[in-house]
Amino acid sequence: MTIETKYKKIYASGKRKRAVARAIVSGGDGKILYKRKDYKNLQYFDFLKLAEPVRIAKEVLGKIEFNASIDARGGGEKGQIDAARLALAKGIVEFTGSEELKNAYVKYDRSLLVADVRRKEARKPGDSKARAKRQTSYR
Repeated sequence: MTIETKYKKIYASGKRKRAVARAIVSGGDGKILYKRKDYKNLQYFDFLKLAEPVRIAKEVLGKIEFNASIDARGGGEKGQIDAARLALAKGIVEFTGSEELKNAYVKYDRSLLVADVRRKEARKPGDSKARAKRQTSYR
């Protein structure tokens, strides 16, 4: 690891539904923290989601020379995990500057680098939900 990458810090963010995650990627030996805890201690499927970008980076680059700290707020538990996955992948690509890694992410799953922009539709006045219309009876 060079001195340049040792002190380099990259800030990246990801969104999913109402959840927003912020990732700080810096030089290191592969420690990844999610909400100040090791990501390996998460529920199994959540761990697998956060491990995808790291595993692909390890395959493409050969070794992991970065640490990441991810914090997520808003939304639900799974939305936060998806937002954290996006933030982590974007941060790793920017930190390494590897075009090959970026292409590997897009080939594997485009949602690793591109946010899902769908949001909840606004509720309409006089109705109970966004699409539900008031029922009428003609008797």
